[in-house]
Amino acid sequence: MQFGIFTVGDVTADPTTGTTPSEHERIKAMVRIALKAEEVGLDVFATGEHHNPPFVPSSPTTMLGHIAAQTSKLILSTSTTLITTNDPVKIAEDFAMLQHLADGRVDLMMGRGNTGPVYPWFGEDIRQGIPLAIEKYALLRRLWREDVVDWEGKFRTPLQGFTSTPRPLDDVPPFVWHGSIRSPEIAEQAAFYGDGFFANHIFWPKEHFQQLIAFYRQRFEHYGHGRADQAIVGLGGQAFIRPKSQDAWNEFRPYFDNAPVYGHGPTLEEFTDQTPLTVGSPQEVIDKTLTFREHFGDYQRQLFLMDHAGLPLKVVLEQLDLLGEHVVPVLRKELDAMRPAHVPDAPTHESLKAATLVGSQA
Repeated sequence: MQFGIFTVGDVTADPTTGTTPSEHERIKAMVRIALKAEEVGLDVFATGEHHNPPFVPSSPTTMLGHIAAQTSKLILSTSTTLITTNDPVKIAEDFAMLQHLADGRVDLMMGRGNTGPVYPWFGEDIRQGIPLAIEKYALLRRLWREDVVDWEGKFRTPLQGFTSTPRPLDDVPPFVWHGSIRSPEIAEQAAFYGDGFFANHIFWPKEHFQQLIAFYRQRFEHYGHGRADQAIVGLGGQAFIRPKSQDAWNEFRPYFDNAPVYGHGPTLEEFTDQTPLTVGSPQEVIDKTLTFREHFGDYQRQLFLMDHAGLPLKVVLEQLDLLGEHVVPVLRKELDAMRPAHVPDAPTHESLKAATLVGSQA
C-alpha cells in the first residue's frame, strides 16, 4: 500500500491573516512539502498541472526533476497530466527523461482537467475531450513501447519513422494511472490497458465513485488482466489533523469557509459527512480512511490533499508530521493485514522491470 500527498498548487490568500504568497513562495513551498513527505516516510508526491491563475504548476516535470535531485525514495508523480491538451510526443520524452533523472521513481496520472479555457489555449476543442484522451494516450503508449513509430490519427500531424528519445529507463515505461471524477470512458480506457484508475473522490459522495470503480474493476477482469479485485485502484482524500479534535475544527474552519473550490457552499460539518474530508484527531483520520476499503475494496494508493485553501507552509509541515508519525503507520499496518495475498501492490519501476524480465525469459 502506497501513501502520499498530492497538491493542486493553488495560490490562495490565508483568510486568517489576509496574506497571499507570491508565485515564487508557493512554488518553493511545494518543493519543501515534497521533501517533508519523504522525511516523514510517505511514498508518493504528486503535483497537478494547471495553466491558469491561481495555480502555479504549469510544468510538472520541471518541478519533479528538481525534487528528484533532492530525494532518494519518494515516488514522483502527477495528480493530473493533461493528455487532452499536451502533445503525446512531449509527454513521452519529458517523462522518460524524468525516469532517468529519478532512477525510475516516476509514474503519472492522465486526466482531462476541469478548466474549459485550457483547450483553446492549446489549440483543442473541449467537445472532443474524450476522443482526444483516447487517441493521444494510444499514441503515447506506442511511443514508449516501439523504437520506431509510424502513426496517423485525427488530432495531430502524422509521424513517420519517429523515435522518441530518450527511451524509457530499462525499456520500462512509467506506470500510468487514469484519473476521473465522472467519466466511465476513462475507467474503460484504464481497464483496457490494464493501467491504474485513480478516483479523486474528495468532492462528491462515495456512491458516485463506488459505481465508477466497480465498473473499472469489472472491465479490468473482462480484458483479462486479472480478477476484478486485483485491479489497480488509487483514492484521494483530505485531512486536517491536530492532536485534539476540537482544535482541528476551530483552526481549519476559516480556511474551509473561504476556500475557492468548496467555500461558501455546504458547511464544514456537511462536507465532512458527505465526502472523505476528515477534520480531527489522528485516530479520527485513521478510522475514516479505513472505511474507504469497505466502500471500494482493497486498493493500492492513498493520496491526501494537505496544502490547499491558503494554509501556511508551517501548518502544512505540521500536518505532514502528524500524518507520517501517527496516521500512516497505523493505516499501512491495518490495510496490509486485511489485504488478501492475491491482491497486488501498486506497480513500481522495479516491479515492472522484474515482470518484464520474467516475461522475456518465459
